[in-house]
Amino acid sequence: MNTNNNVYTVVYTTVIVVAVAAILAVVSQSLKSRQEANEKAETISQMLTAAGFGTKAEFEKMGNAAVIAKYKEEIDEAYTVDLEGKQVDSLSIEDAEIYTPAMLKKQNYILRGKQDGQVSIPVFGFKNGIAVVPVYGAGLWGPIWGYIALQNSEGQVSIAGAYFDHESETAGLGSKIKDDPAFQAKFIGEVPAWDSDNVFDIVKGGSPKEADGDEILDNKIDAISGATMTSQGLDKAIDTWLGAYSKHVQAGLAVAEFFEMLSEHAIDDETNEQED
Repeated sequence: MNTNNNVYTVVYTTVIVVAVAAILAVVSQSLKSRQEANEKAETISQMLTAAGFGTKAEFEKMGNAAVIAKYKEEIDEAYTVDLEGKQVDSLSIEDAEIYTPAMLKKQNYILRGKQDGQVSIPVFGFKNGIAVVPVYGAGLWGPIWGYIALQNSEGQVSIAGAYFDHESETAGLGSKIKDDPAFQAKFIGEVPAWDSDNVFDIVKGGSPKEADGDEILDNKIDAISGATMTSQGLDKAIDTWLGAYSKHVQAGLAVAEFFEMLSEHAIDDETNEQED
């Protein structure tokens, strides 16, 4: 066989390419379940971190099975809602059904009107009274996403914790949305303006509290110095996604106020009966 002619070269190259492609396909398929398990555990660890069940480093040491078991132990309900705040579907707790970043990306396109489809965004309610919701958007170099924990305290829904991640933000600058616990801690205690078009702000150069009569609006935090585009991208992501949850949050507050009113009436009736 003449190994110097063109036919041999073409055949040989084709065989090598096909063989390598086949090997890669087999390897990819064999690792698919492990990759999916890693992605699920990573996502759940981010939610649990936002909800205050531990630190990200602690969950990384636990392993996938333990992280998923912790989620199943702490979760109370998981479901999706639409823009009207109504429940669309339930998410299986037994299967630890969650939304991966790829699923959030699709919903982000729908929320921003770049793709047709049904808005169906997840809510994860934990037994400690914390609800976790995701956010997704674009940073300077790629996707950014994260999870914000919400709590109902004294008739208002405030932020109890947050955890953010990114695909390729600049190390030491934009990457601080993930790497700097002090930045994530700034969100704790802030109260989004649920009935406003501007639900939340990440403000460059400080976070002045705007007085509105006797009420102080706590929906602003400091931006990351030197990471303007990443901060703006995260600001837009949070505004878009928390805005999408606003009707669901306000409906929940209305229900809570209704049951609080019923409880107060019940106490008053009981007091009146004792006095009689």
